[in-house]
Amino acid sequence: MIRTVSCLVLFLFINFNFAQDSTKVIPKRTYVTMPLKEMAPPIIDGVLNDEGWTLADWSGDFTEFEPDNDTPPSQQTKFRIVYDDKYMYVGIRCYDSVPSKIEKRLSRRDGFSGDWVEINIDSYFDKRTAFSFTVTAAGVKGDEFISQNGDFWDESWNPIWYTATNIDEEGWTAEMKIPFSQIKFGKAQEQVWGFQMHRRFFRKEERSLWQHIPRDTPGWVSEFGTLRGLIDIQPQKQVEIQPFVVNQLDTYEKESGNPFRDGSDYIFNGGLDAKIGITNDLTLDLTVNPDFGQVDADPGAIALDGFQIFFEERRPFFVENKNIFDYEFANGNDNVFYSRRIGRSPQSSADLGADEYADQPNNTTILGAAKFSGKTKNGWSLGLLESVTGNMYAKIDTNRERRKVLVEPLTNYLVGRAQKDFNKRNSYIGGIFTATNRKLDSNLDFLRKSAYTGGLDFRHNWKNRNYYVLGNFVTSLVEGSKEAITNTQNEITHLFQRVDAGHVEVDPNRTSLTGTGGKIEVGKAGGGNWRYNGGLIWRSPELELNDVGFLRQADEIRQFAEVRRLFLKPNSFYRRAQIGLEQFTTYDFEGNYNRIQYQVGGFINYKNNWWTEVGAAHKPRIFSNTVLRGGPRWQWSDENFFYVFTGTDQRKKFNATIGYVNSQAAQDNFSLVRYVLRFRYQPFDAFNLSAEIEYEENPNKTQYVTETDFIGSPRYITADIDQRTFATSIRLNYSINPNLSIQFYGQPFISRGIYSSFNYVNNPVAEDLGERVTLFDTNQISRPDSIGPYLIDEDVNGTTDYQIGDPDFSFVQFRSNLVVRWEYIPGSEIFLVWSQGVEGLGDPMDSLGRSLDGQILDQKMDNTFLVKATYRFVL
Repeated sequence: MIRTVSCLVLFLFINFNFAQDSTKVIPKRTYVTMPLKEMAPPIIDGVLNDEGWTLADWSGDFTEFEPDNDTPPSQQTKFRIVYDDKYMYVGIRCYDSVPSKIEKRLSRRDGFSGDWVEINIDSYFDKRTAFSFTVTAAGVKGDEFISQNGDFWDESWNPIWYTATNIDEEGWTAEMKIPFSQIKFGKAQEQVWGFQMHRRFFRKEERSLWQHIPRDTPGWVSEFGTLRGLIDIQPQKQVEIQPFVVNQLDTYEKESGNPFRDGSDYIFNGGLDAKIGITNDLTLDLTVNPDFGQVDADPGAIALDGFQIFFEERRPFFVENKNIFDYEFANGNDNVFYSRRIGRSPQSSADLGADEYADQPNNTTILGAAKFSGKTKNGWSLGLLESVTGNMYAKIDTNRERRKVLVEPLTNYLVGRAQKDFNKRNSYIGGIFTATNRKLDSNLDFLRKSAYTGGLDFRHNWKNRNYYVLGNFVTSLVEGSKEAITNTQNEITHLFQRVDAGHVEVDPNRTSLTGTGGKIEVGKAGGGNWRYNGGLIWRSPELELNDVGFLRQADEIRQFAEVRRLFLKPNSFYRRAQIGLEQFTTYDFEGNYNRIQYQVGGFINYKNNWWTEVGAAHKPRIFSNTVLRGGPRWQWSDENFFYVFTGTDQRKKFNATIGYVNSQAAQDNFSLVRYVLRFRYQPFDAFNLSAEIEYEENPNKTQYVTETDFIGSPRYITADIDQRTFATSIRLNYSINPNLSIQFYGQPFISRGIYSSFNYVNNPVAEDLGERVTLFDTNQISRPDSIGPYLIDEDVNGTTDYQIGDPDFSFVQFRSNLVVRWEYIPGSEIFLVWSQGVEGLGDPMDSLGRSLDGQILDQKMDNTFLVKATYRFVL
């Protein structure tokens, strides 16, 4: 490990001292807006004929951003900005020499289809965050909150504002009316804001900017021009209250004898969302008894490695301003705050006897949540989230007598986040704190009673933000009963029971665990054609974040390095391209050298806007502490993989992507072959359909099956699995107008695995597969009943030593959503939702096609019919 770190330090030293920085200082433009005073404000109809526009000067002279940076664009753009006490008005002229070819595709809000123009406003003037307002030539709105200097665009931000467009003989025009209440800023006699205007000329897939930004610049917001002239405008405290009502009918197949499955359930629900400006730049979001029935269901997935599956957050309350609470302290999906923990599925279930039935809740009810967030004019970014979920009970029926069993306790979640900019906004330092507290009854004593995490993070940029160093530190404390903490030690995230681990062991008397984690990284993010970074990540064995965060695996130290060469100047063959090299190694806290990987990858966007992405990797060393689920350290055979994806021009009404992934291990230990097809078709402006189809074969000669006992010693059983998975996601979108749309989402998912050639682990770290495991011969394994367990007579003495349950599986699932969404006035919506779903276990011996037909198409599905209405009051 010392040699690896030394090479990394030398690599970075050489690059920092000899890399040439070609960045030049770009003059910053300034636009001065004018007040309307006594003049009537423009009427927002898309036609720039109002007298108020004449008060302000036109500004144009846009430059091309891509593909041919810093050249005149094919079509020019100009704009004017005026304002009054409550609104800012933006008038935009997008010239087009062939107006009939302007692409005016309809979509839902934030669809960004066809020709569009957007403005970005850095009202904090912090050079890291901004508010974005977009309108397409068809009049469809888009709005996003920009953070991390352009690395993160949050589409869930949905402010109230007004826009309209018009097509004429010179091209197309747009008008915007943006309330100051939707933009956060501090008090000042004159507001000075960062400002950018960005146009997409669809036919040539050309982007042009008001303020020129070189392609090799490491950021976006930091490169904006300046908007001045906003004199004596007063910050508007935002007060919005949005009550809602929900009518829901669930229908399903009646289950004979089960009083909880009588064929249908009806639910009437209501709640309240609110957004209150505490100060001019800090906002309090509230939700009481929230409902997320209009949100798409999670995609189908199955994990044979025992680890939890990460699902993206889709619920609007938690998605909006997500960037403020994010604390991705390591790599992958590891995060101190994972909002899907709030409202999770209950962690216990009813224990039923004969002739008993249970009504088990699917999710925990969120009684209420509050989120205080914003950014102050002196550089503080603040976030505080508080949420309470209620006691959840399973109802049990025993011969018509009812009782309740607590399956999830009353729980309080608290997340606090702060960051402070300094050094002329080139640096920041921040921190995070989370707390989870449960009110436990004795039957839930296996859960942790409390969990706390704290962290510090920083980033420093220098030399025009081209170079950076960042880091973070995390510490965790979990507390609970002896049972709860013993369970934590035994979970796959930790596996303290590993028989060959000298640095960890299960202590059944412990009632708390404390761990740490962190990351340090240094690199080059901009300037010239080279990018590189390197660093170190660690997660101590006792680190535990999964109460309100996400942690896949503890007990790891990872070194990583990457270098990329960018080709930013287009030529007759490509618009842009890049190639890169990556390397990483991992160790555990006992010092075991577990893994090393080398990877090369490249991407090219051709002149005709088709593209190709390729990559390959070599893994000469792969050891794992988790494969045997608490057993000894395991070695996989060496692995090599490659992938290739290519796609057509994404602007076309029909475009497609095909992909292929192939991974092969030595001695055929395991392999992976994946085929991917994605396509999107838009036969006319208001309608489009898209599909993503994946088929995967993943055989493995040493797939973990179970642990058993043989003559007082643990015996780890693996087998040869033939696993095949088919998944499809289908989306249909029909936009009647920019505010009324119909959307369908459907996903069939099938995964089946057939096990054979059962074996037991002999020498788990042997390089040769034949020494690693020993196959049972026909005298040792038998199965008298074709649906019963396998009987093992390992010592061949005529007596069964242990049994192995049949591990074959066939999991089948279908989920769909049909949603009609109508924004009948800005900020107020009606949703009509029809959801269908079915899941079950098929016959593993059936083909995937037969499972699709028998377990999905021939089954009676569960249905949910939902009507949700909201009304937003702006006070």
